[in-house]
Amino acid sequence: MRYLLRNTVIYSLTLFLLPEAFPGIKVEGGFPLLVLAGFVLTILYLIVKPILNIISFPINLITLGLFSFFTNVIILYLLTVFVPNVIVSGFTFSGWSFAGFSLPKTNLGIFEAYVVIGLSLAFFSDIFRWMVK
Repeated sequence: MRYLLRNTVIYSLTLFLLPEAFPGIKVEGGFPLLVLAGFVLTILYLIVKPILNIISFPINLITLGLFSFFTNVIILYLLTVFVPNVIVSGFTFSGWSFAGFSLPKTNLGIFEAYVVIGLSLAFFSDIFRWMVK
């Protein structure tokens, strides 16, 4: 029970912050929807992710674990299927520059948006989980 509650709060907070960072994700419905989406995401990570990891084990072995990022993308897609008020769409990345390193302005399609937002979802939720410990 404690695991479910903690992860629901972490994923709800992450889903609250992701639209601020990326214009390609929209969570419409306020606080109750954030809690519902956080709970659904917790259940998806609890049930679906181990199954996807077992199925994709040969591909993960060949790619040295790089394919495991796509399990997060699949889970994000399933979230948008189960909670229709969480919407992921393509967007334009405005570019970024820091200390001589720059990323140019680019248009991201729906697949690229899922990849970027899925990786960001995993990254932010891991940071929040680290802060709680």
